[in-house]
Amino acid sequence: MFEKFGEFDSVEELNRAADAQLKGGDMEAVIAIALENGIDKEDAEEFIEGYAPELATPLMAAVGKLNIEAKELELVGVLEDWKESIVQICTEDEEFSKAVRKKGKKLANCMGELLKYSFNSKKQVSEIICKAAGLRNGNRKDPVYMGIPSKAEAKKIIRNYYVG
Repeated sequence: MFEKFGEFDSVEELNRAADAQLKGGDMEAVIAIALENGIDKEDAEEFIEGYAPELATPLMAAVGKLNIEAKELELVGVLEDWKESIVQICTEDEEFSKAVRKKGKKLANCMGELLKYSFNSKKQVSEIICKAAGLRNGNRKDPVYMGIPSKAEAKKIIRNYYVG
């Protein structure tokens, strides 16, 4: 992840690097920067051909970074949902998108905060629900616990991680 060009600290830094490669005539490098940062080849080609004034917007840069990180983490289930919550916040808040792009801010660390909350807030699941699920345990002697944050709680944790 970010092996060739490194992790950019901002969309402006990403765009400057792409612009420098474009001005140097290295179209392959522009495409490589885009792909390494989760930006579609087609978007890079539009930038190269002059149809787009810059390689990426803050939203494109943030979502691209999240997609690259998510692929490496092999997210499934609720972890995918949490990542999509981050994307949703990015679509609503440009400053948040810029915070996601910051060097050192990692999806894995955000997921870690959400997981830590999940474990620390777990509650016993009703015996009725456990029986309905066909679980042999879930009774008073062998309880089942669960602790996934609500959507609002997850967004609060996500915002706190990326912007404090």
